[in-house]
Amino acid sequence: MDPDSLVREYLLLGLAFDRLEEGFVDAFTGDPDLRRRVENAPAPDPRDLSHIARRLRAELPATGLSGERTRFLDVHLRALDCSARKFAGEDIAFVEEVEAYFDVRIDMGDEDAYRDAHRRIDALLPGSGPLAERLQAHRKSEVVPADRLAECVDAFSSALRDKVRAVFPLPETETVEYEVVGDKPWSGFNYYLGRYRSRVAINSDLDQHMSHLPRLIAHESYPGHHTEHCRKEAGLVAGGHDEQTLFVVNTPQCLMAEGLADLALETIVGPGWGKWAQDIYADLGLRFDGELAEQLHEASAGLLSVRQDAALLLHDRGRTGDEVVAFLERWSLSSPERARQSLRFLSSPLWRAYISTYVEGYRLLGGWLAQAPAGTERVERFRRLLDEPLVPSVLR
Repeated sequence: MDPDSLVREYLLLGLAFDRLEEGFVDAFTGDPDLRRRVENAPAPDPRDLSHIARRLRAELPATGLSGERTRFLDVHLRALDCSARKFAGEDIAFVEEVEAYFDVRIDMGDEDAYRDAHRRIDALLPGSGPLAERLQAHRKSEVVPADRLAECVDAFSSALRDKVRAVFPLPETETVEYEVVGDKPWSGFNYYLGRYRSRVAINSDLDQHMSHLPRLIAHESYPGHHTEHCRKEAGLVAGGHDEQTLFVVNTPQCLMAEGLADLALETIVGPGWGKWAQDIYADLGLRFDGELAEQLHEASAGLLSVRQDAALLLHDRGRTGDEVVAFLERWSLSSPERARQSLRFLSSPLWRAYISTYVEGYRLLGGWLAQAPAGTERVERFRRLLDEPLVPSVLR
């Protein structure tokens, strides 16, 4: 099979999954005729999709595609094969499911590390009462007032956009629009619309905290998801890598994107982001202790694996939903409401494995970036994440 034909079949295969589960295709900016062809066809049998994925994977080495494109398509076809078999009702062990989707192998975290993180957080929040209650009280004290949320979002988006454009040039026409939505299992979501445009939705069901908001905007927009989409569209897609016009959930592409986005604020602002955010809030007449926020974030990094542990307990160890909520409340110091919201995400058939993209993505990409000295070399590595079709096994 010639390379163009294989890539076209890959795109048709990925688009077909949206007929099985709406939302499976996160973004598609390619030939609209391909989407129309899928929409006008009968609903696919997931077993047929599995067969197609396996056939394309077997034919891939003979197409003559470059090594990086071959690696990218290979792991994504493996992920789509796994998704098809799940839709067909096949019983796949959770750890194997995650590995097929995201090109990583997961295991339970270390509770000693969680205890150490608790000790560090405890030292930052003196006072009486259980640590979880003190942390939740602190978080309540820095909730962004609902009537100021849009103003704060615009301020951080503008400030981050200026920083990003100075380091990672973007097309002049790029733009992000923000909207507030409800009844979603996530805090924020980037809908990439193509032609360098994104719509970012922010969940109104969850309080937005002053310490988290700049991280959310960096994650979804600058230099996170929106920036990556724009630069890959301007670079890879313009250069003929049509497979990059498709972005579907439960693939290695997601782990790379979420890891990149979770490291976005530290990359573009760096140490001292708390004071930087504090100054922006001050300009808006809002009080915020940026130094404490930065210290709490560093201490809480030791709790990174808690949510993935919760997924393993739920889907691999047979624990009940109530047991998982109790685990989250204990180790992540969550309120009951936050823990229930996390359980909702972990219980979603579409999103149940997705938590690993944040945990393993941050761990893998963060470790890879840290191998380069801070400054120009590390920024150049982040640029590679934005621009190249890298996959987890390549970084390892």
